[in-house]
Amino acid sequence: MKKVLSLFSALALSATPVLADPNIEEWNTLHSMGCMLLRECTDDTYKVSGIDDIKAHYPEINYDLIAPEFNELIAQLDRIGVGVYVGDEKYFPRMHRGVYHTVGNNFFLNRKYLWDAKQVLEVTRHEAWHTVQDCMAGDLDNNNIAIVWNDGVVPNGYIVRANVAYAMTPSAIPWEAEAIWASEEPYQTVNALKACRAPGGDIWDVYPPTPMTGEWLIDNGFWNGETK
Repeated sequence: MKKVLSLFSALALSATPVLADPNIEEWNTLHSMGCMLLRECTDDTYKVSGIDDIKAHYPEINYDLIAPEFNELIAQLDRIGVGVYVGDEKYFPRMHRGVYHTVGNNFFLNRKYLWDAKQVLEVTRHEAWHTVQDCMAGDLDNNNIAIVWNDGVVPNGYIVRANVAYAMTPSAIPWEAEAIWASEEPYQTVNALKACRAPGGDIWDVYPPTPMTGEWLIDNGFWNGETK
């Protein structure tokens, strides 16, 4: 079996063309999502600075149980310059609950699913884990994401689930298996975000790179091959 590379370039998103005219002929497509990701389409979107911004749109939903971790996720993302937005469901392809964009360093939650507090937290953990993978690949200013965990760390059940969910895009499975696991583990994503651009250290001091990622980081001048 061909060995899976531990570094992935998010070409599908970074190659989305800038739209001179944000008029969309067909919604719920990659085209409409690209327009939102590039911030060419901003109607029916709003920035999230904490759970209160979501509560304002869904006052009948109790978000109290997720508020502490959700707010910490947003705070850590804001610290490293990643914006979190809610977008209308018209921008998202069917069944997409959220998306992270490596070029703009923003991610977007699908408004359609905000009525479920548990799902809001899980999607935010998931997409923010892709930010962690972005950080792992050198910094947030390039378009690459890297696997965080070395072989054998991600529980096999999440790998199986990723194989089923992403059968049509098998190249994404290693990254999505990590994100699925993170989506169900309290504070796992928060803790990893704290290591991204951490004062006095690097993410690689906390999460040793996989051998292939480590080699790539050294070759590209991001890492000296040592951990503290």
